[in-house]
Amino acid sequence: MTLRLTATPTPPCGRIPRRTFLADTGMGFTGLALGAMLAEDGMHGMPGSAHAAETSAWSPPAGLANLAPKAKSVIWLFMIGGTSHLESFDPKPALNKYAGLTIDESPYGKQVVNSAFYRKNVRDFAGTPRKLMNKLYPLQIGYRQRGESGIEVSDWWPHLSSCVDDISVVRSMWTTDNDHAAQLQFHTGRHIFDGFYPSLGSWVHYGLGTLNHNLPRFIVLGSPPGDCCGGVGAHGADYLGPEHAGVKMRINPSNPLPFGSPGSSVFREERADQMGLLKQLNRLAAVEYPGDQATRARIKSYELAYRMQMAVPEAMTLDGETRATHSLYGLDKSTTKTFGQQCLLARRFVERGVRFVQLYHNGWDAHSKLIANHSSKIGQTDQPIAGLLKDLKQRGLLDETLVVWGTEFGRTPGAENSDGRDHHPYGFSVWLAGGGIKGGAVHGATDEIGFHAVEHRHYVTDLHATVLHQLGLDPRTLEVPGHKRLDIDYGRPIHQVIA
Repeated sequence: MTLRLTATPTPPCGRIPRRTFLADTGMGFTGLALGAMLAEDGMHGMPGSAHAAETSAWSPPAGLANLAPKAKSVIWLFMIGGTSHLESFDPKPALNKYAGLTIDESPYGKQVVNSAFYRKNVRDFAGTPRKLMNKLYPLQIGYRQRGESGIEVSDWWPHLSSCVDDISVVRSMWTTDNDHAAQLQFHTGRHIFDGFYPSLGSWVHYGLGTLNHNLPRFIVLGSPPGDCCGGVGAHGADYLGPEHAGVKMRINPSNPLPFGSPGSSVFREERADQMGLLKQLNRLAAVEYPGDQATRARIKSYELAYRMQMAVPEAMTLDGETRATHSLYGLDKSTTKTFGQQCLLARRFVERGVRFVQLYHNGWDAHSKLIANHSSKIGQTDQPIAGLLKDLKQRGLLDETLVVWGTEFGRTPGAENSDGRDHHPYGFSVWLAGGGIKGGAVHGATDEIGFHAVEHRHYVTDLHATVLHQLGLDPRTLEVPGHKRLDIDYGRPIHQVIA
């Protein structure tokens, strides 16, 4: 095991350089302990290395907004599997009118298959194009105009419909993956064929300072995408470093952070004494290795881990919330309890200064039995999401909290398996609320049958750019040496939905 903390090259056969050994032993046993702890974590001295020389003119973000921020925090609600835009926020009456006809037989055949967007933007995950679902499938639920704004929303969303005047719906999103790895693409902006890249939440973590030193800046709740579809890469940080990745929590106040507790056999006072020793090590290390940024970063992570052990259980304890609040989120019903807890925790986290809270809800992939699937999934999420928006608003938090609802793609206008809809990357919907976003607005449009995004088209990174803009960050200032970003990675803020 090496104790090397300086830039001295590692000697052959695992021998420790004399200078390094004397430095560590000069600090006594505590020096050896800290050296071992940091070495086990792979932390080596950075100053003087070739990499340090190459990047000496560059420095990471200072944690300050470079634009006037409208929001302090983000709650990111992601529906895994592909929610139908047609049975949610972009109903199309033409589907009822021409139901049973093929797309070719309808008045819209040529504009669909001859479109410049058809096939040309899609990169087929399975290697072959997905079959065109040609037989138009009618809407499986009614819809009506909601709120003073008159936004059309399906009848499956009665609770969220009551909040529509606080929401901006974007009906013209598109992506390039026609399979479920689009879940990764929605969060990183890159097709899975390109590899893994930092997620939006990790860029926020990287670019902004903390509002609470006792909690992570980026928290994840719910089951993430499967490994086939990007897995934890949807809240990962890739080349930004794991310290910027989302911290996965579970709804268990006694043990909310897997492997984050010192164990039931360790008393709080004992843990405090351990951290007191670590602080002494830190002070010694700061004197002995004043220029080692990597060491300082690792020490900070140890200290954060201790503070989290104290603060996270309190934040995740819902017993102190009123009965009315529990009811607002649906915690008193078995159908809505689980996602309601996640939404309530999201409010508690942003209330305590967490920058980015990412919630997952799984199971929306309705290749068949769309009515059963979507009525069930919307039934689990509608009231909790509406409760979240209402609760944030009544507490004065909605103005500074940006809430985003999204899914990896929509569903086809044509039927699959007679009673379902297939994946649809050509046009789908998302919505935003709070954090300086207009309320009661609709931006962009798909064509008459909901096939192509045709007005004000937005690739997924435009949504990313909008979130960063509201937080006061310009994505073009978020750079890391050696990792060239493409123009499409940055996106452009959707100014039409910004108040």
